[in-house]
Amino acid sequence: MNRRQEIEENLNQVRKNIAETASKSGRNPDDINLIVVTKTFPISDLEILYSLGLREFGENRDQEASVKAKALPQDINWHFQGGIQSNKLKSICSWASIIHSVDQFKYAQIISEQKSATPMQIFIQVSLDQPPESRGGVDPAKLIELANQISSLPNLKVLGLMAVGPVDLEVEPAFARLQQIQAGFLTHFKDAVYLSSGMSGDYEMAISYGATHLRIGSSILGNRAPIK
Repeated sequence: MNRRQEIEENLNQVRKNIAETASKSGRNPDDINLIVVTKTFPISDLEILYSLGLREFGENRDQEASVKAKALPQDINWHFQGGIQSNKLKSICSWASIIHSVDQFKYAQIISEQKSATPMQIFIQVSLDQPPESRGGVDPAKLIELANQISSLPNLKVLGLMAVGPVDLEVEPAFARLQQIQAGFLTHFKDAVYLSSGMSGDYEMAISYGATHLRIGSSILGNRAPIK
């Protein structure tokens, strides 16, 4: 099996799983956005994904993604989902369509200051870890305060919330809690309806708890090459 066949087979299986899980949850599969996490994979793999119709790619490192964005077609939507460093944000804003990991007001301020034709779309990252904020993400108790601050800034559009499944806790209770956090959030921010959660190991669980954006890498592209 060549690389294209391998990726296509994996992609078809993931899409089938998404459709089946969505249907079981009473949801429309078309409402779920698949972002293929392409970090550490070569441009040749991304070209295969592009040829298979994918346009939503996720990256975690500015240095790597900025090179890929220049090498690939302009109609790709690039999603930045890694930990944010203030000194990288200006560059990230030059290639990313959506930033998933905003968890501090100072980052939102920097993004807001960047000149762009349309507002930058962002997710606010919420921590599901105990203790909160140990791996990034705002403490849920501080979420509304942060979102109120961010909503006062120009040139930004908050799409909703993002979270990463906890490492040392069971995933299902964490996603159930995330769904409750989102419900509370929506009473304050009615237009921020999207939920970015679910990766290769837990995306079906995430769908059943309301995920609208899935960030899936290894289930489609296989095990990642080591970061150099």
